[in-house]
Parts: sequence; structure tokens; C-alpha cells
Amino acid sequence: QLQAFGGGLVQAGGSLSLSCSVSGGDFSNYYMGWFRQSPGKEREFCAGISSSSTAINFGASARGRATISRDNAKNTVYLQMNSLNSEDTAVYYCAAATSRSRVPLGAQYYAFWGQGTQVTVSS
Repeated sequence: QLQAFGGGLVQAGGSLSLSCSVSGGDFSNYYMGWFRQSPGKEREFCAGISSSSTAINFGASARGRATISRDNAKNTVYLQMNSLNSEDTAVYYCAAATSRSRVPLGAQYYAFWGQGTQVTVSS
């Protein structure tokens, strides 16, 4: 089970800080990802991290202003993003993939999903 925390209302130019707690399964062997989805748009890859944090990938919208990290002792993955604007308004999801050779970018590679947390950026 994956549960995301930290959504809410953020002012434009501000930052978001999300966490995702994972229970059950073998978190230390999962590749973890963050996605987001706005109304009428496809689910978009934000960031992903390998099981041992040795590999990280970012989606185009997050690259340069986001950080992803994980704490395997706490079964938790984190996403921080700054310089938010209205286009960052979305439901943010965390997801888990079984171990792979590289951090997957496509949602189809992630088998387990959290319920999502809403982030709304106000101008």
C-alpha cells in the first residue's frame, strides 16, 4: 500500500514537499516514481529513483527544479519541487516498480500506485 502526503495549496513561486509511505512488499527493492495528472491531461512522469538511490530520472517539467530522495529505513520516498506555477496544479501520485535495469519513465512499468494527493498552485 502506498500513501502520499503533503499536498495542498501553494502560492506561485513557492515549493511543494511530498512524501509517500509504503507498507507491505519489499520497499528496498522497489524503484519509486512520482507522477502527476491534471484534468484532461495524461498522467505525466515527474521523477523516479532506483532502489538504492544510485539512479534518478526527471521528467521535462520537473528537471532542474525538483529533488527526489528515499529513505529505505523508513519505507518512504520524497519529492520536492520549487518555483511552482499554475501548470503544476495536479494530483500527484507515487508509484512503485519492481527492480529494473533503469528508472522507468512510463506509467505502465509501475505496478503499485498510491491514491494521489492534490497540489493546487494559486497565483
